[in-house]
Amino acid sequence: MIKVTINGASGKMGTIVSNLIKNDNFLVESSDDISFSDLVIDFSHPSSTKKILKKCAAAKKPIIIGTTGFSNDDLKEIQDASNSIPIVLAANMSKGIIFLKKSIASFIQNNQDKLKCFIEETHHLDKVDKPSGTAIELKEFITKHDDSNFIQEINIKSNRVGNIFGTHKILFCSDNGTVCFSHEGLSRNIFAEGAIICAKSIDFHKPNLYSFEDVINWNKSFKISIFFIEYPNF
Repeated sequence: MIKVTINGASGKMGTIVSNLIKNDNFLVESSDDISFSDLVIDFSHPSSTKKILKKCAAAKKPIIIGTTGFSNDDLKEIQDASNSIPIVLAANMSKGIIFLKKSIASFIQNNQDKLKCFIEETHHLDKVDKPSGTAIELKEFITKHDDSNFIQEINIKSNRVGNIFGTHKILFCSDNGTVCFSHEGLSRNIFAEGAIICAKSIDFHKPNLYSFEDVINWNKSFKISIFFIEYPNF
């Protein structure tokens, strides 16, 4: 049985992870002493993540970080810590986002038109960071894969409405039309389940900074259907 400490266990995501993980051959440790745990799952706040990260590095414990809103200095600390322990850092641990990225990458690689890209993310009113970590990741992902420099600009629009768990729309607009990719999370469970997938795999890998894409590549059993929708230009 894998022993897990959940940093942020009293929060919304931490509570869901705690409830789900108990039914999946894990034992949740309630002690602040992580030496009794095999790994740590973090859904908290950047200030809290930094504290638990230092403990993990000192105790040589892997950590899965689902917290967002980090500064560049915070990210450097995480990168430095990954020299001594395995770390999964993911703003979004939904499997659907991974396959969304693969679809976007394929579209960009086959595109021959000059494009403007618009990323629209919508989350619940309590989400603090804006834009979302996923939107930032998507912008960086699109920029990285645009080898031909056909994408002239990338703009992000953030909405905070009601109790929406997370919706991301990515539109590529040319003079001839608009192609739209989207992903909508209907429950926080999808992010918690992603963290549990990470927890089952991370302890078998050497110190490094891993993405959720890396984790999915460790687990080749996932399949998903991809749908493309094309809208008229606007």
